[in-house]
Amino acid sequence: MYSKYSSDKIRIFDTTLRDGEQTPGVSITPKQKVEIAVRLDELGIDAIEAGFPMVSQGEMEAIRLISKQGLKAEICGLARAIKTDIDAVMKCDLNYIHTFIATSDIHMRYKLRMNPEQVLEKAVWAVDYAKKHGLQVEFSAEDATRSDRQFMNRVFQAVTEAGADRLDIPDTVGYATPQYIGELVNDVKTATNLPISMHCHDDFGLAVANTISGINAGASCAHVTINGLGERAGNTSLEEFVMALQCLYNRNHNIKTELLYDISKFISNTMGIVVQPNKAIIGENAFGHESGIHTHGVISNSLTYEPISPELVGRKRWFQAGKHAGAHGIRNMLLDFGIEPTDEQLHEIVEKQKNLADKGKSITTAELLSIAGEVMHNNKFEEKFKLYDFHIVTGMNIIPTAVVRLNTDGKDFIASEIGVGPVDAALKAIQKIAGEITSIKIREYSLDSITGGSDALAEVSVKVADKDGNIVSARKAGEDVVVASVQAMIDAINKIMLKKIIYSKNKS
Repeated sequence: MYSKYSSDKIRIFDTTLRDGEQTPGVSITPKQKVEIAVRLDELGIDAIEAGFPMVSQGEMEAIRLISKQGLKAEICGLARAIKTDIDAVMKCDLNYIHTFIATSDIHMRYKLRMNPEQVLEKAVWAVDYAKKHGLQVEFSAEDATRSDRQFMNRVFQAVTEAGADRLDIPDTVGYATPQYIGELVNDVKTATNLPISMHCHDDFGLAVANTISGINAGASCAHVTINGLGERAGNTSLEEFVMALQCLYNRNHNIKTELLYDISKFISNTMGIVVQPNKAIIGENAFGHESGIHTHGVISNSLTYEPISPELVGRKRWFQAGKHAGAHGIRNMLLDFGIEPTDEQLHEIVEKQKNLADKGKSITTAELLSIAGEVMHNNKFEEKFKLYDFHIVTGMNIIPTAVVRLNTDGKDFIASEIGVGPVDAALKAIQKIAGEITSIKIREYSLDSITGGSDALAEVSVKVADKDGNIVSARKAGEDVVVASVQAMIDAINKIMLKKIIYSKNKS
């Protein structure tokens, strides 16, 4: 019997490459799937669902490649309770299969067009067939939470007798409540003694809560995805589940939590699905503070407004200037750049940035430093990166190409890059140079039109980060979107370089 504070490790089964890729609009190449699998393995995932072999030849190729990587994680393939699906898994050189068939009335009647006895027979056949071919079998009763519990338990008992190694309870449409999940797990435990997995969807925002409820009731494995990717509203978010499991329920796992943020960004970039800023654990704002009350508290003791240390999940705390900001937060931000205003100067800086924020604008790092420079009449903002020139080639049937020439410390750097458009190409070229020197990457880019018409003023905002997690934002406006983008990028890089210089001095 599992207790709330059991020391047994919870098995993490990641389905980012299968259910996560089923996110509408997402499709990745075999090479990308292999890269993701390697990163998941480095993260400490126990089992990776590499894909659904019957989907396409490319899918089969990707799964075969993953199976040959020599990863520590178990590699699994999905299959319906159909011979061709199970055969496809075996063709991928896998020895672990996740097979399923629906057990709810609505699925049996309208999707499968089968009666319960036919479904039971098919489930048993699938498990028996897979076991006879030497596969480890995890069996899912699809739409379990809307199934007749007595019938579902009959199916679970029957597949157990057929040789299944694991059972999975899917909340396929996220319709269950934590209380009901607990009851369901207890039912299945009574029916069979096999290890139980939870596979929950987030249609009502309860995926993490339902998965934890299942674990507390005795399930030993959680099906999760990075960033909660998946069909419709997605699946149980790996990062949210793991941190809640560890910090709130004192349960153990094999995940290297300090890698969570990096893999989140990697998956977001690879799959093209942006993570909402306020998402728990890995959202950009998860460890960001603006309110004067909050920043004062965090500076005094981070536990006042942070339940966990950001470094625990590979993050770094940051403060935002704005109308809610107070003197403590602004002083702390300026100190990061080696700027130490007097109390009188600080008061003026705070008021000036508040006046700007009252006009409906977020305050970028560069703008705050500009205000400080104006108030303090100092020259702390000497540019380390100087833009000499750049050229863009673009047009119909031409791949946009940018060549950028920068100078830093008296040395010229030239880089060329292609992109999906002229802005993308130009920023990639700048990032290429900056990356060689200080490992700077673009975190966010946004474009707004200030005025109307074909000659409208464009306002570009960028946010960049270095390898140490320092984040700096900058904004520029102009009639030429490309020029404004380049200027904003250079400004942000210069500010983060200043921050690194101060950090290096303090360290030495």
